[in-house]
Amino acid sequence: MDDLVVLQTVSTPTEAAVVLGVLSEAGIDSYDRPTNFAAGAADGLTVLGPRDIVVRAEDAEAARATLAERLSL
Repeated sequence: MDDLVVLQTVSTPTEAAVVLGVLSEAGIDSYDRPTNFAAGAADGLTVLGPRDIVVRAEDAEAARATLAERLSL
């Protein structure tokens, strides 16, 4: 993916999975990654804690609209 932007940050991997699922259903490529917030707080386990939802810059507007419509964000 080129020209990536953080669409939003969610609190848990479960929330990230929901957001990624909604975006996928809308045909928008996305992925989640651990934030750098409190780096090391989980002893290097990146499966815990907040996650950034990342999309291509050109998809950001459509992704925001999709999430607002489907998740009331």
